[in-house]
Amino acid sequence: MHPYEVLRRPLITEKNTSLQAQGKYAFEVADDANKQQIKEAVEKAFKVKVTAVNVISVSGKSRIVGRRQVLTKSWKKAIVTLQPGDNIQFFEGV
Repeated sequence: MHPYEVLRRPLITEKNTSLQAQGKYAFEVADDANKQQIKEAVEKAFKVKVTAVNVISVSGKSRIVGRRQVLTKSWKKAIVTLQPGDNIQFFEGV
């Protein structure tokens, strides 16, 4: 898998913004990506040093659309811890 296919989008929420003070950043990643691929993709895309990667599988939620009850798609989230002193400029000022 190509490193740029691993990262789907950054997750910018209130909880993830508070984690940035600890040097942790959250991303939605490809379903078949592993920790090593996520680490390489973040290091290559943002020119930082990654010390740890935590992966969470988020299950889909049940929604009501009209008269039907549907299940939203399940996805994978990665929380990446950077080396002290490193930061990702993409998230700054949010």
